[in-house]
Order: sequence, then C-alpha cells, then structure tokens
Amino acid sequence: MDIIFLEQVKVQTKLGVPDWERAVAQTVILDIEIGYDFSKACQTDAIEDTIDYGQVAARIRETLAEHSFKLVEALGEHVCQLILREFKAQNVKLKVSKPGILPGLKALGIQIYRTA
Repeated sequence: MDIIFLEQVKVQTKLGVPDWERAVAQTVILDIEIGYDFSKACQTDAIEDTIDYGQVAARIRETLAEHSFKLVEALGEHVCQLILREFKAQNVKLKVSKPGILPGLKALGIQIYRTA
C-alpha cells in the first residue's frame, strides 16, 4: 500500500457543541494519510496517475469553510468520505486536532481510519 501524507494542514471551520463556539471559524489541524496505488504514476511521472495533494488540501479547505459541525467526529467523517469519494482513495487515516481549546491542554481531537 502506498501512502500520500499531508501533515499539519491548518484549516478554518465552525466547530463545537455550544452555538457560541460555532459563531466564528476556528483553526483545526489535520494530519492525513491517503492510501493509493502509485505504481502507474511511478512509471509515467504524470500527475493524472496519482492524487494531486494540492487539490486535496484545497478541496478540504473549501468544504470545511462551507460547513459547520458540532462534533470533531462528524468533521472527521466528512473529510474521510470526501477523500474516498472524490479522489478515489483506497483508504484514509485522519487525525483532527483542536488546539488550545481547553485550559492546560495543548490540543484535543480524534483519529479515524476509513476504507473504500
């Protein structure tokens, strides 16, 4: 299994259980691993034969700017399904972190793994 990874992707979205927390966009940090077969791209050296990570990052930023989520879990599922569906990934491992949301805590978040 080949993997494309995007580390520490900072995105803005509205996220939180209380309404006031979703009133203003906040930063979340994503670590993403995308499973894909690179064998053809290794031979052709063509972007069309792999997943364009620039497009992945742009699409995630776009969709998270448009949506609001109460739970980090729902946000994570949304991102995983987007990558699986739109980029034809074989699997996705995603870590979502909300930095500095609670006193004395660097970050909180989730990790999920989904397959096509």
